[in-house]
Amino acid sequence: MFIQTEQTPNPATLKFLPGRMVMASGTADFRDPRMAARSPLAERLFALPQVRGVFLGADFITVTKDEDSDWHQLKPAVLAAIMEHFTAGRPVLLDVPEGAGAGADEEDDEVVAQIKELLETRVRPAVAQDGGDIIFHDFSDGVVYLHMQGSCSGCPSSTATLKAGIENMLRHYIPEVMEVRAV
Repeated sequence: MFIQTEQTPNPATLKFLPGRMVMASGTADFRDPRMAARSPLAERLFALPQVRGVFLGADFITVTKDEDSDWHQLKPAVLAAIMEHFTAGRPVLLDVPEGAGAGADEEDDEVVAQIKELLETRVRPAVAQDGGDIIFHDFSDGVVYLHMQGSCSGCPSSTATLKAGIENMLRHYIPEVMEVRAV
């Protein structure tokens, strides 16, 4: 098994590409070891004391380290953990919680549907390339609220991505959008 790595705009995160599917659908974001209980892969990565976050995408794993650690020392341990996990044939997730994908059942008004469509087709693929994800949270009084995950969470350039990128695009296509904020 050959695992590639890519740097992300966030210096505290590194994107690992195992060359196979990680998540069949959706994403999973783990901010601490307690949250990782439903993912044997995330639990294994959190066993490394320098790991502060694990994000699972379709074909990648983004790992966030603590600020005192160095990737030159941590990267081999992360690579070994990922390789051991996949070669042992362990599951990535133990189960999908009830209500996963919630919001798909809700009827969205036209503006929310347009926002979600633009996020899905134009924004999410771009941020996935950087090892992250952006999830629609709410639209209220002209403000779009988004939740940033993976390398996007805590990234020094995330504010610029939100304001200069996503906000400008949404405002261009959807006049009702006045602002974009992170949740």
